[in-house]
Amino acid sequence: MNILVAEDEEDLKDVIEAVLDANGYSVDVTENGAQLLEKASANEYAAIVSDIMMPVMDGITAVKKLRDAGNDTPVLFLTAKTEVDDRINGLDAGADDYLTKPFAVGELLARVRALTRRSRSSTNTQTVISVYNITLDTEKEELTGQNSIRLPAKESHMLGFFMNNPEKDFSTEELIEKFWKNEENADEEAVWLYVSFLRNKLRAVGASATIEGEKGYSYRLAGTN
Repeated sequence: MNILVAEDEEDLKDVIEAVLDANGYSVDVTENGAQLLEKASANEYAAIVSDIMMPVMDGITAVKKLRDAGNDTPVLFLTAKTEVDDRINGLDAGADDYLTKPFAVGELLARVRALTRRSRSSTNTQTVISVYNITLDTEKEELTGQNSIRLPAKESHMLGFFMNNPEKDFSTEELIEKFWKNEENADEEAVWLYVSFLRNKLRAVGASATIEGEKGYSYRLAGTN
């Protein structure tokens, strides 16, 4: 499950990322509202955790722009105790919840779990992805085309990412950062191996798409017909 974190305080950002990662979430991190807006507009997330006061663009402005564009990803704002007006403005801008700093790690996780449950109950776009002639159920980790097969967790996560971003190129470095962060075997060989696995699975279900690209360069999901 993908979570986007926007926080300009380096130490806090590292803590949030480490906590979410240790609890099974895939985390993308940004340090200002402009980056939040760019990431959230280009990718699917189960939830967004964002500070309010950030450089370049503040969190409230970024979330308002997301909502104006029709993006309804659940948002948890992080606020200082004195930022009462910011909390009100943040909720008015479209945030779903807020958490006051300093906060306990357990409460952060509970708030994130609540947001992702709300996301799953309100729409199936986070768990069922359809593109070309294939459908991926990310909860059941089942790929369906002309027939169905089950995928290992990392393959399901990786294919879901490609299916949410069809025809978009991702470098080997970007894929390592997203799927092999902090793993010792994070290299171009690991990426190539999993791309090969997914190509075989796509062929096995009769998909009208494959993952294009060469070892060490960029990859993308593209139609074959």
